[in-house]
Amino acid sequence: MGLVAVGVGLMIANLFGHASMIMLVLGGMISGALFTSALSIVKYTADPNEQLPAIVYWLMGSLGGVDMTQIRWAMIPIVGGLIVLMLFGRALDALSMGDDEARALGVPAQQVRYGVIGAATLVSALSVSIAGMIGWVGLVIPHAVRLALGPGNARLLPASAFVGAIFLIAADCLSRSVMRSEIPIGILTELLGIPVFIIVLRRARKGWT
Repeated sequence: MGLVAVGVGLMIANLFGHASMIMLVLGGMISGALFTSALSIVKYTADPNEQLPAIVYWLMGSLGGVDMTQIRWAMIPIVGGLIVLMLFGRALDALSMGDDEARALGVPAQQVRYGVIGAATLVSALSVSIAGMIGWVGLVIPHAVRLALGPGNARLLPASAFVGAIFLIAADCLSRSVMRSEIPIGILTELLGIPVFIIVLRRARKGWT
């Protein structure tokens, strides 16, 4: 479903001639609204006694129901997607200077952009299908790691994956120990992520970009 949503966003962006960054963002917003409405319909028509609680719990995110069978079938494409993202690290550095500068350096901007979007969507979609929607990790951790290591994507991408995994494991352990019943990890990552992101924003105001 995540791949379909991204595909819809890309199609909407391409309707306006070319998939510039602004068009990709607008296309993503439209696609997100469309699939959010579809999810609302699914929740509205679900059995309130059995299906609806499962949907709501999945939306809050949890590692409690993950088993080795799910990990085995998702591991290979996830690792493959991560490898693709790592290989695009230096190309992303060039792309961050703008499409024209990237092309001058021999980087095919459009192909790199689609490759990164496709690989990131694959990894994200498979992760969400297993553990549910665990928010703020992908927003807070890369910014915090960038503060420590700098903007180079060749180092930033693997470091963010490593630190993000540690953060998620720590949050999962905390969610299992705070109360007698396990707190959905998505709730905990939001509570932990908000103050960290505020710190990041304060650092950004002091001159970091």
